[in-house]
Amino acid sequence: MRETTDILISGGGVAGLTAAAALGSAGFRVICVDPAPPVTEAGAEGADLRTTAFLQPSIPVLEAAGLWSRLEPHAAALQVMRIIDAGGEAPEARLTKDFDASDISDAPFGWNLPNWLLRREMVARIADLPNVSFRPGIGFARMLARDSEALVTLTDGSQIAAKLVIGADGRNSPVREALGIAAKTTRYGQKALAFAVAHDLPHQNVSTEVHRKGGPFTLVPLPDRDGRPASAVVWMETGPEITRLAALPVPGFEAEMTARSSGILGPLTLLTRRSVWPIVSQIADRMSGPRTVLIAEAAHVVPPIGAQGLNMSLADLAALLDLAERHRDDPGCRDVTDSFHRARHPEVQARVTGIDFLNRASMAGTPMLRDLRARALDVLYSVRPVRRVLMRAGLGLRAGDPRASRT
Repeated sequence: MRETTDILISGGGVAGLTAAAALGSAGFRVICVDPAPPVTEAGAEGADLRTTAFLQPSIPVLEAAGLWSRLEPHAAALQVMRIIDAGGEAPEARLTKDFDASDISDAPFGWNLPNWLLRREMVARIADLPNVSFRPGIGFARMLARDSEALVTLTDGSQIAAKLVIGADGRNSPVREALGIAAKTTRYGQKALAFAVAHDLPHQNVSTEVHRKGGPFTLVPLPDRDGRPASAVVWMETGPEITRLAALPVPGFEAEMTARSSGILGPLTLLTRRSVWPIVSQIADRMSGPRTVLIAEAAHVVPPIGAQGLNMSLADLAALLDLAERHRDDPGCRDVTDSFHRARHPEVQARVTGIDFLNRASMAGTPMLRDLRARALDVLYSVRPVRRVLMRAGLGLRAGDPRASRT
């Protein structure tokens, strides 16, 4: 038997679940499928130990989805983005620059939460929406786009007729493949370790990127754990170096990560297992097709610098929500899909290019290139109007945007 719905979402990660909650809250009938059940406990096998920092412009999307009231009690605010250059002969901070949200806004830059917890709260929110069906363990198999609908066959053999299909199914997106849309991928020879640490000194709501070589060592505030300050860490390095670090006994690893952090929070204590993630940039040639749009990593992937990844995904969702609301009778019509591509692809292209440049700069290994990076940071930071423009750009805000302003 063929089932009908307004919107079918392929992908039950953070982006797909947010889309299901947001579109369901807007009154659309939504089915969300994913071949892998979500892992919603930190200690469970396969738990995603990375964290996500939701920047200011993403909060209205989460509020519209009925999610922010669930997430805010678990979030750590990010008031200051600190960049430390430790590219001298010794791994010590030689240049420190603070980008304070109070320069442009009365609110923090964003709020940080563990990815496994996001999945837990999003699944719970979707369960409260009678017009949303989440079906883990079932995936997208193939699709036939017609004038009035898309006919999707799932991996269990069932068929769903949907007015709109959303591909939120990762960098190897089956939906993108079904559309025949190519993607350009850039590989850096990097991987990242993701884990959580405790430390003696309070983080004071400061998110810190320590630059030396190989990529940044980033400490992002978390709520206290067992009475001690805690932070999430993403440590980017060359693939062989990450393999070596991941295999170190805990005492040796703690000594190396404390040294790599330049000791800014005192000795670091490992709280979780270490997970390894590949680092690539990727952008799809198009972000839409017949009866279909691509969001999140199905459309774009960036290195974890400046909290851009999922916030770009929620910008995709904000644009799609606006278009779908204006075409409620047919949210998958060509006016929606074509307008979505035109609205998002140039912005995504610019951000992928910019983050690619920042990542290459962070990888600099020779002393001369590290010195050049430090001088560029010093010059850009020292000009206050430039500093404010950089902060607003990092949030995805344009001049005159009311979402973040301060006179």
